[in-house]
Amino acid sequence: MDFITLTRLPGVVLVNPPRFGDARGFFSESWNRKKMSDHGIDIDFVQDNHSVSAAVNTVRGLHFQSPPHAQAKLVRCGHGSLFDVAVDVRRGSATFGQWVGYELSAENGLQLLIPAGFLHGFATREPNTEIIYKCSDYYAPECDGAVLYNDPDIGIDWGLSGPAVLSEKDEKAPMLADFETPFEFGETP
Repeated sequence: MDFITLTRLPGVVLVNPPRFGDARGFFSESWNRKKMSDHGIDIDFVQDNHSVSAAVNTVRGLHFQSPPHAQAKLVRCGHGSLFDVAVDVRRGSATFGQWVGYELSAENGLQLLIPAGFLHGFATREPNTEIIYKCSDYYAPECDGAVLYNDPDIGIDWGLSGPAVLSEKDEKAPMLADFETPFEFGETP
């Protein structure tokens, strides 16, 4: 797999940082501004987030942060495994409402770059799964929002092995049809 793999959603990129291993384990650069810039990705990340989900089938999302504090995210899994999803919600985009999803694990080391203008969510595959992600803007509670994770109009196959474990916020999130997107295709938030 190449260092950068484009997905069918323009702007969403799968990143495969090289790992150098021996009997002790491995070393990998999880973020290198120059290498990313060499591939046309210039994002100024300002905040790192780290969360642990204790239960298998925990679903977090589909989340976004609206302008003026919209966030691009670079997501990776530090322990366990998860299914990571991006949904295009940029008004006027040819791929509006479409999604891509990838297995990210501590073992495979893959990362998903999700630009502003996309919903983000994930489902855990193992107990005590850690997600670690960089954000291009600071958390702003007044700009925080969500869309229902299992909206049939989006049609994400989460691959759950049982009932979803959800927060109250995610259980009560609106459907995509009821979501007034603050994102416009072609705008840079």
